[in-house]
Amino acid sequence: MSADVRPIAESELHDWLRAVHTGFLTATRVTDSDVAQRAKYDDLARTQGAFDTDTGRCVGALRSFAQELTVPGGAAVPAGAVSNVGVLPTHRRQGLLTRMMQAEFAAAAGRGDVLATLIAAEYPIYGRYGFGPATTITEWEIDVPRTGLDRRLSAPVDGGRIDLVDAAEFRRIGPGLHDRLRAATPGAVDRRERWWNVATGLEEMSYRPYKEKFHAVYRTARGEVAGVAVYTADDHWSDAKVPQNTLQVHDLLALGPQAERALWQFLCSIDWVLKVRTGYRAPDDLLPQLLPDPRAARVVTSADFLWVRVLDVVRALGARTYEVPGVLVLDVTDAVGPAAGRYRLDAAAGVCERTQEAADLRLDVSVLGSLYLGDASAVRLAALGRLAEERPGAVALADAVFRTARRPWCPDVF
Repeated sequence: MSADVRPIAESELHDWLRAVHTGFLTATRVTDSDVAQRAKYDDLARTQGAFDTDTGRCVGALRSFAQELTVPGGAAVPAGAVSNVGVLPTHRRQGLLTRMMQAEFAAAAGRGDVLATLIAAEYPIYGRYGFGPATTITEWEIDVPRTGLDRRLSAPVDGGRIDLVDAAEFRRIGPGLHDRLRAATPGAVDRRERWWNVATGLEEMSYRPYKEKFHAVYRTARGEVAGVAVYTADDHWSDAKVPQNTLQVHDLLALGPQAERALWQFLCSIDWVLKVRTGYRAPDDLLPQLLPDPRAARVVTSADFLWVRVLDVVRALGARTYEVPGVLVLDVTDAVGPAAGRYRLDAAAGVCERTQEAADLRLDVSVLGSLYLGDASAVRLAALGRLAEERPGAVALADAVFRTARRPWCPDVF
């Protein structure tokens, strides 16, 4: 079968959304509301479709949008966030995704994007296009009675307070709180207007109906907003009329350990709640050790999350800071994008430039993406055969240079 890959017109948005819904198995129909939302928020110049030339139907989809990614040191780096990627099962293995990715990378170069990012639904696909897993997430389930916490205490012990607010108040205070958090969290991305509108029920997707949520806000002793937890709970009772509810955390933002401790204490003190699902947290989150008995929190999910694709090596490596000084010459291969070349990184100066010097390390751009935010170990990647050491000691130096004291974390799906 042959297909035409190109940006879509507004008149094709309905057919494009049908392809997205079908590919993700989310819905069989597209509503006028769905189309109106997309027309309002999506940049159609960055929305690609693959159209079967015989039927004219959209059989593949990919879109991107402008994003800011926080990197070690706190800089916000411009990225193209790739989303809604899929090819219908009738048209797989025909190179349509490769063509859409190549078109996206070419457009990204024109926009001046430093990186591309995505959340990979399927692990094996995106390494082929230069993406590498750059952050991981962990979700715990807390057995509340085993925590050792005094459930009679729901108020913070540090002089602060927790208040329950409605969605409108969360919509008012949330963006400022999130901006402060992401400025201090490598791996975090910005949240646009649509995110807040959907999260608070101002706008609704037909295939993902809005469910009312509870919003708990933590304020310091000085009255400053320093944290928020957004949660729902099920309604499960035993045959003996004993409540056995599970509370699901959808969002928990905390500016520091005091706010984090106060919010988890509050969530574990709510009547009728037997278990708490934490949602996707940083893999080195403080939570288990915040509990008197850390074994009360068992890991239920541990997986890769945000993937990073370096497009401009010089700007990307020059944007972040490094844990230790050192000079590394990296020989980067890139089969489908613009990153191929040899680069000299001076970590102390925070400067990266192209060079003709002999390489210290040879690696694919996907491996550079895994190293970029400080989560992956260069020593481990070398042991796996994914980077090659050309100068003795270069792998150990790269491990020390790129790794960060706290692991990066991306709180958001996109």
